[in-house]
Amino acid sequence: MENTEILYKSFLKFIIAIVVNNNKTLKEAKKIVTNKFAKHPNKKLIHKLINDTELGKKTLATLSNNCLAICEDFGSNRNYITLVMILKTILSEMPAESKTTKVAQKIGTDFEKKITEINASIDAPPLYNMFLEGRSLIEWSSIAFIYPFIPKFKSNNKDKPVLLMPPYLGNDYSTVFVRKYLKSVGFKTYKWELGLNMINSKYLPKLIERLDEIYEKHQEKVSLVGWSGGGIFAKIIANRYPDKVAQLITIGSPVWGINNMETPMIRVFEFLRGKKLKERNKKFLKELEEIPNVPITCIYTKTDGLIPWKHCKEATSLRNNIKNIEVYGSHCGLGANATVLRTVAKALNFNTDKEPKGIIPKIENLFYPKFWRQKGTTKFTNLFLKT
Repeated sequence: MENTEILYKSFLKFIIAIVVNNNKTLKEAKKIVTNKFAKHPNKKLIHKLINDTELGKKTLATLSNNCLAICEDFGSNRNYITLVMILKTILSEMPAESKTTKVAQKIGTDFEKKITEINASIDAPPLYNMFLEGRSLIEWSSIAFIYPFIPKFKSNNKDKPVLLMPPYLGNDYSTVFVRKYLKSVGFKTYKWELGLNMINSKYLPKLIERLDEIYEKHQEKVSLVGWSGGGIFAKIIANRYPDKVAQLITIGSPVWGINNMETPMIRVFEFLRGKKLKERNKKFLKELEEIPNVPITCIYTKTDGLIPWKHCKEATSLRNNIKNIEVYGSHCGLGANATVLRTVAKALNFNTDKEPKGIIPKIENLFYPKFWRQKGTTKFTNLFLKT
């Protein structure tokens, strides 16, 4: 939250100055900018920062550079896309022929280019994480024993349709435990039935046909769950057909920035595809950068040895119904990860079921990194003693 406040304090001063330079009073500018954050998850904080904003004599270029310096210091972050989108909206509403507008648009274009550069500098997973992928053998061999003990809270959404898509070089066997678990809690699951996933855009027509079949059969929207490369297809389909998709859930999937993604698998991709990654389908990649207008949950692990985890998080600053959830585990073992199974089931109940009560849901919090990042012993008293 502290980083958010520092960043937005600088950004708000920048865009309020743009509006003021367009012959608006400070009060008018604040009102205009406030309206742009109506759907922002942190709008209360932002509204306070807007009210507290005072402008000095710094130029637009200086204010822009100050904000970009903060972004650069904090490092790459998918949430910067929200800054760019709001800036573009502000600029689009200014008089096109105005000299002030042209200056602001040039600064805005430079701002967007710099943000793109910052977000293109995500390092590949460290070698240590690659070695940790060996854990997946333990995860897959132990899941059969662990599975009977995973809590199964029945969903009120009986037989709600869910289409699952496997990872790169995986098939429907890869999602067997996720499907089995979702069936046990009341969902109707569907395989992708396209054999080995080679992440080829030629799969899309068949997947869309599959979506149509399930949609017609149930006469309701279908939830999409994609693991790794499967999440890439799920996101593109959600972008194309939000009227047929209930929500999108990705598991260790690179959901943005693939064109610049650094991964140990890059040579495998290029060998199997027979061409450089830079020669990939541009339309396919462009669609992947867009954010579907459906509820989104991105599950990721910071110890992922194959995919840089920052590429697996979506922009939570855009809307309230976009969530990133960190779990413990390897990339290759996410399909056999008990915490992942529970997280997917909870996400599928988004906005429909109430959170289960009792001691077991509380204990489950111990298996998420977010819990252990809380400081002090109060995290335990808050968890077990708070009603």
